[in-house]
Amino acid sequence: MTSRSSKATARISSETRAVARTQTLIKGANGTGTVRKTTLPGGLRIVTETLPSVRSATFGIWAHVGSRDETPSLNGATHYLEHLLFKGTRRRSALDISSAVDAVGGEMNAFTAKEYTCYYARVLDADLPLAIDVVCDMLTGSLILEEDVDVERGAILEEIAMTEDDPSDCVHDLFAHTMFGNNALGRPVLGTVDTVNALTADRIRRFYRKHYDPTHLVVACAGNIDHNKVVRQVRAAFEKADAFRKQDTRPIAPRDGRRTIRTAGKVELLARKTEQAHVVLGMPGLARTDDRRWAMGVLNTALGGGMSSRLFQEVREKRGLAYSVYSYTSGFADCGLFGVYAGCRPSQVHDVLRICRDELDHVAQNGLSDDEMGRAIGQLRGSTVLGLEDTGALMNRIGKSELCWGEQMSVDDMLGRISAVTPDEVRSVARDILGQRASLAVIGPLKDKQAARLHDAVA
Repeated sequence: MTSRSSKATARISSETRAVARTQTLIKGANGTGTVRKTTLPGGLRIVTETLPSVRSATFGIWAHVGSRDETPSLNGATHYLEHLLFKGTRRRSALDISSAVDAVGGEMNAFTAKEYTCYYARVLDADLPLAIDVVCDMLTGSLILEEDVDVERGAILEEIAMTEDDPSDCVHDLFAHTMFGNNALGRPVLGTVDTVNALTADRIRRFYRKHYDPTHLVVACAGNIDHNKVVRQVRAAFEKADAFRKQDTRPIAPRDGRRTIRTAGKVELLARKTEQAHVVLGMPGLARTDDRRWAMGVLNTALGGGMSSRLFQEVREKRGLAYSVYSYTSGFADCGLFGVYAGCRPSQVHDVLRICRDELDHVAQNGLSDDEMGRAIGQLRGSTVLGLEDTGALMNRIGKSELCWGEQMSVDDMLGRISAVTPDEVRSVARDILGQRASLAVIGPLKDKQAARLHDAVA
């Protein structure tokens, strides 16, 4: 005898099969590198990249929610929820979840960022159905029990403490606050001790229901896989959880610009009894959709992207003022950051800042030399390809591309865009970005006179 719920599931399954839309986004030679996308009527997107030459597969689910979606009182809720989805479902305990993947030699993890969250498992290709079932079960069937919230609170507070014990990590949170203030982008992804202690199971459940609807999710899978099989397995897992409550629902679009206000010329100092002073000097950067991001990538690589970069050579190789010095960019939907990090003896802070400031000013006025352009383009092309040599990196690329841009770009197209960057484009973006007034974040045991002079670096 067929139950009413079984009939409902069968009806949903039939409707899903009838109107699911599949596209080939990138056509690879002999199937290798082919990227396909299926959109189910409930709004769930499934993107895959096929690599028949490997014996592994990485399966991930990306959620269109990050710490910038939190109110001040909910700061840390996205990351808290990431932890809780591993604590048990209607079908599996926390031990069942971890042991299922461990038993096949796989690995499973998750990460939370300011604009998205990702849960993933990497397994042998033969064990992909298991990975799909486990990860989908976590995303659709989490219980979020009050006792689990209480237990995990302690683990998260320890994670916050661990971050605060690492000033080379903590200084980037301080710099984000320096640039964005109390805006959501300026608050830490982990939350604070006060906000984490104030979060309740009920509030986290409401946050979960709001942001983990299929329309907010992108499934990504890369490796020795068959797209149609992945779609069938994912669809079955979501139907089992009755996740497709709304039919003919479109996925939400990538984030649009909010015109987040950023500050300039601000200095924040966090006094700590550390052996080194940890410094981030930076300014507003580019949004991730800005066409100038390719030129910015070349500029960033030449400035602080490796051992031959300007900052590494000037600060470390020639003067020995720091062991670690690099530059970086962070792009969000509507804005971005460019920053230079250095860790040095407290007595050398002002020398390091002066050299970094001089190099940024020089490049802003003069651009890069031909040799620097050539090295940066070659380094960026090589690191792009080498960074995509495993199925986990490929899953990250296609999942993030679908969620953040709503489109896919082949590796050849990416390499072509990098190679096409001209000296004039780099000079232009250097003038626009590096010519801005900088802001500064410092963690260390600086004396009062040293701290008072920090404003000179951003004047």
